[in-house]
Amino acid sequence: MATVQFGKETSKRGEFVRQVNRFTDRITADGSSGWRAEPGRYRLVVSLACPWAHRSVIVRGLLGLEDAISLAVVDPVRDERGWRFTLDEDDRDPVLGIEFLSEAYLRTDPSFESRVTVPAIVDVESGRVVTNDYPRITLDLSTEWRAFHRPDAPDLYPEALRAEIDEVIEPIFQNVNNGVYRCGFAGSQEAYEEAYDALFAELDRLSARLANQRYLVGDQLTEADVRLFTTLVRFDAVYHGHFKCNRNKLAEMPVLWAYARDLFQTPGFGDTVDFDHIKRHYYYTHDAINPTRIIPKGPDLSNWHEPHGRG
Repeated sequence: MATVQFGKETSKRGEFVRQVNRFTDRITADGSSGWRAEPGRYRLVVSLACPWAHRSVIVRGLLGLEDAISLAVVDPVRDERGWRFTLDEDDRDPVLGIEFLSEAYLRTDPSFESRVTVPAIVDVESGRVVTNDYPRITLDLSTEWRAFHRPDAPDLYPEALRAEIDEVIEPIFQNVNNGVYRCGFAGSQEAYEEAYDALFAELDRLSARLANQRYLVGDQLTEADVRLFTTLVRFDAVYHGHFKCNRNKLAEMPVLWAYARDLFQTPGFGDTVDFDHIKRHYYYTHDAINPTRIIPKGPDLSNWHEPHGRG
């Protein structure tokens, strides 16, 4: 097998098999989990380059939780030591007092040896990681932090639609959100082509679904749209070329392109996108895929603001 980016997460067939989330405690409204939802108690650590972390940034903003949960942003370039706080003064997070997110991981589990990931919610007082369980983080922000939502916050996970949302997001995760990584990090031609076929089959299904409705579930914005958006917004900038997801560019898929622009132009979405961080992270950090570490100048990003004709 050729050299792969993440050997520990690559099967013998060359398939990328994402590691499980190590910290899965939940922060709950009543504190029955051992962690109560309290303003000022927690710090959300993200990379603006990472689609999994980007979800939590969008949801936190849409719900108006900025004052309740503080935000730490790591450097988009992750080196062999992991995510770094080099964007802050003295290369140290001003609230947690650490230089690397790995310090919080090891404070929580001294035996931790896997890949340090974002997003992570850290308890400020103890410096311990409460959770890096990115699918659950955003759902809990919607459901367990309601007391601290802004008055006109959208309900991104309404009870009446939860079954349908869950049904829709599962294949999106498998084939699109994680599917682009299964293409990009594949260690064999067979594994790559399987992931590629599943990715574009799912994008075709989503395109058909969205041809006659504005959002993925019902007539309102939900968690499902947030999850799909963070992959779509990175598609042409990194996944199309860097991860070899090149049957079509997003801009060549009319329904999905209009849908993505609709969301991008919705307050709380486009203003959280940092294409500089996105490109620098993928093209510079994944040296097994891009050993020259040359960062492309393109694509042209001005078309994200063109009229979308939806809604």
